[in-house]
Amino acid sequence: MTLKTRIFLLAVVPFLAAIAGIGIGVRQQATALAQTQHATMQAAYLSSKEIELRHYVELATSAIAPLYAPDSVPDSAAQAALATPGSDAARQRAALAVLQKMDFGPDGYFFVYDLHGRSLMHPREPALVGQDLWNLRDPQGSLTIQQLVAAAQHGGGYVRYMWHRPSTGKLAPKLGYVVPLPRWGWMIGTGIYLDDVDSTLAHIDERASANIERTLQWLGVIALAGVGVIALGALVLNVSEYRSTDAKLKRLAQQVVESQEQERARLSRELHDGISQMLVSAKLLLESALARFERGETRVAAAEASLATGLTRLSDTLREVRRISHALRPAMLDDLGLAAALEQLTRELAEETEIEIGFTLSGDCPPRTRTRTPTSAAPLPDAVNTVLFRIAQEALTNIVKHAQARRAALTLAVTPQAVSLSIADNGRGFDVAHALADPRAGMGLRNMRERLEPLGGTLTVSSKPGHTVVSAWVPIHAAHVADTTNEVRHT
Repeated sequence: MTLKTRIFLLAVVPFLAAIAGIGIGVRQQATALAQTQHATMQAAYLSSKEIELRHYVELATSAIAPLYAPDSVPDSAAQAALATPGSDAARQRAALAVLQKMDFGPDGYFFVYDLHGRSLMHPREPALVGQDLWNLRDPQGSLTIQQLVAAAQHGGGYVRYMWHRPSTGKLAPKLGYVVPLPRWGWMIGTGIYLDDVDSTLAHIDERASANIERTLQWLGVIALAGVGVIALGALVLNVSEYRSTDAKLKRLAQQVVESQEQERARLSRELHDGISQMLVSAKLLLESALARFERGETRVAAAEASLATGLTRLSDTLREVRRISHALRPAMLDDLGLAAALEQLTRELAEETEIEIGFTLSGDCPPRTRTRTPTSAAPLPDAVNTVLFRIAQEALTNIVKHAQARRAALTLAVTPQAVSLSIADNGRGFDVAHALADPRAGMGLRNMRERLEPLGGTLTVSSKPGHTVVSAWVPIHAAHVADTTNEVRHT
């Protein structure tokens, strides 16, 4: 097998494997998301319908309240008329007449049964009135009326059952809500048919499945296009002329580091300027909604509690987004310079941990600005700011995680010729030679050295129990040259 073929396979096989993995992950995540969306929408829809049914029944009971409770009639003459012997049956007939006229659409109506299962009023199926339906069963064998009566005898509740839908004449799942009228021995209720809910959710599921399939098809197209591009590149590329040198690898490593820093800065800005602002907007909207709940005449304690919990979690999320944005690329590093960023870093770590961390600045370290007075010191190059800040960040993180130190000190010294940074702690120390030789350890120290090499800098590490010092030194002239080269390359 030729070298060109090997390189081609090394490019194609991982690419196809990655596309296949992405496709599997996309399908699984999209399916899980669709299922979650289905469950969430179903729960929200049914919850709203339950509240709606409860309001309907409350409206119906309010409409017949003067007949059911004569004391509520304001006119004394009317109270006396309703209290005459035999008037109870008349009030019941009047109440049934009122309920029969009340409806909300072709499939929305009220029904009345006594607590022994006899139908007293059914505006859509008058043939059932007067019949004993105590032993009525639906196609699944459930005792429909007995379930409704049981819910009413417990003070009211919701029941799911099958019933003929008036608009279609076919059996359909129904959600009913019933309450008792104990003095008359009645059960009054209403319900909504759930086949509309099921059809709506089924349509949403179909659209989600279609979107998943369309996404997978696009992944297939991308995979084919990628294989074509790789094949074309393999044909064009003359691998025999490729020569790998240590200098190229170092430049590549430096470019990777620069790309990482640029990506960190971009992500930090997007998190701060985009997602943070949207979260703040959503938080204000939720707070406004909670305030309206609290000022409203009808208080729903569960809804207010859920909204308050959501606000708390949203605030926690906002703080976490801001923390991540700051960790990616602190704005103070670009706005106020290295010294201010290091001081902020030490202060934040000291507040988050029990370690006493001090910061000392020797010399002048002004930020980079568009205008500078003739007497002010020259600002440090961006490359120096970034490298030394990352070194300090890595060293302090290692101290917090591994050193078991009680105190740490960070010192930044700036002269016209060079800038040096030292991080010292009184922790347990470590074997420097072993850490640098072991490929599974010392990654942080090697990363520090690789960051300093393009700037002509050096890293010195000394450690023993109770005293560890990490020192970085960068010449200003070489750093300016590297910074100018980077700007030219990016331009």
